[in-house]
Amino acid sequence: MYGKNYYVYIMSNNHCTVFYVGITNNLDRRSIEHVHKLHKNSFTTKYNIEKLLYYETYDNPNDAIRREKQLKKWGRSKKLLLIKKENSEMRNLLKE
Repeated sequence: MYGKNYYVYIMSNNHCTVFYVGITNNLDRRSIEHVHKLHKNSFTTKYNIEKLLYYETYDNPNDAIRREKQLKKWGRSKKLLLIKKENSEMRNLLKE
C-alpha cells in the first residue's frame, strides 16, 4: 500500500552516554546528516551523535511514528536493553 520503508532508529555518541531516537524514510541520508552535523543547532550536533546502534523497519508510516513515540518515552535502561538484544557489542551499524 505505502511502497516505502520507514525507519525508527537509535543513535548515540561514541561513549554511548546519550541516546537519540528518530524516524526517517531514508536511514542512510539521515545518518549522514547526523554524522556530518548538517543541522547546526540540533540535539544530535550538540551531543555529537554519530553511532547508529539500532533500527527497525516499517511499511506503514503511522506504525513507525507510534513506535518512535513509544521509544522516546522509555528510560535509558530500557533503550539499552533493546539495543543490546540486537547489537550486544554496541557496534556502529553505519560501518557495516
